[in-house]
Amino acid sequence: MQMRNTALRQAVEVEEIFDTHPEVSLDFEHVQAALKQGYSKPFLLVDSNIIRNKARRFKAAMPRVQPHYAVKANPDPRVLKTLIEEGVGFEIASISELDLLLSLNVPAADIYYSNPMKSRAYLEYAAAKGVEWYVLDSVEELRKIISVKPDAKLYLRIDTPNIGSDWPLAGKFGTHVAEIKEIIDEAANLQADLAGVTFHVGSQCRNPQNWRVGIERAIKVFADMRQAGLSPRLLNIGGGYPVRHVKPIPSIEVIGEVVNEAIANLPENIRIMAEPGRYLVSDAAYFVCRVVGTATRNGKRWMYWDAGVFGGVIEVTEGLRYEILSDRRGPSIPWSVAGPTCDSVDILMRDELLPEDIEEGDFIYIPNAGAYTTAYASNFNGFPLPEVVVL
Repeated sequence: MQMRNTALRQAVEVEEIFDTHPEVSLDFEHVQAALKQGYSKPFLLVDSNIIRNKARRFKAAMPRVQPHYAVKANPDPRVLKTLIEEGVGFEIASISELDLLLSLNVPAADIYYSNPMKSRAYLEYAAAKGVEWYVLDSVEELRKIISVKPDAKLYLRIDTPNIGSDWPLAGKFGTHVAEIKEIIDEAANLQADLAGVTFHVGSQCRNPQNWRVGIERAIKVFADMRQAGLSPRLLNIGGGYPVRHVKPIPSIEVIGEVVNEAIANLPENIRIMAEPGRYLVSDAAYFVCRVVGTATRNGKRWMYWDAGVFGGVIEVTEGLRYEILSDRRGPSIPWSVAGPTCDSVDILMRDELLPEDIEEGDFIYIPNAGAYTTAYASNFNGFPLPEVVVL
């Protein structure tokens, strides 16, 4: 019987809970049914109906905002087909993702290339395939894109606060305020079609006001673009829409209220889109793996899973806290949890409170794990990739 770890729940932060809307997660009975068919390696069990539900809920919360799924979150073709059927668009980070979408008959002109740093070879390939929209956040990237595709439609990624996000994404990407004018002036000088603005509030953002600040900054940039003779017509409010693990989150409806108010006075010729990834697919899946061994080292308990940093659970090393479930009922004790590889970096958690009676052969269940799990997995050390099963 599946048991939720009481001690883990007690450790959850006490903070204001915005979300009163029940979140729908994959029914655990589907996991039990899958295990009855046998187990040979870790797997991700995905319910496509929940993906449909999340896509519809996103659209209902922000009717003017067209979602474009971040393919990197989970590029399984069956997931993508489900989103296509729901009328969701797409954004990509590489030409491999482009090829995947083209194989599913997604028009290249409807795909947004949202990686701010692209190789010249990738730009040439994307342009040859018909991609029209490209992001940039520097003068150098602007010149590179225009040298490859002079008629490209461009959108500028600006820096915006990531306060309240589980892990910020500012720093590596995003034009700072002092640099925006130089890029706008150079676009005008090159007669480039700098037509939009985008931003990212940070992953797992639990502060809805970040979107308001980003939109307000984008509106100011629009004014500067018009003054330079450019024709802005795209606002991309990015990703960061949170899903529930062990921390409370604002619902998409609460975020929608903030966004809808902030965009209310934008003219109709401004197209508004977003780039949800995790939000659309995370709740739809359980990640299932198995304990391959336990040990006591210097008085501390260790358990080893057949999936680790290299097998789909890397985000725990970046600050994400999953809810870890097992079939055991014993009192909780601190465990160190590691993956199966010989690399010492393959340590997932230290002093994680989990049942003391967990032993070799037990299954580990991670709910709401449909995003950035199998997408990160590799065959390092010769271990098999997790299987993806879609209901």
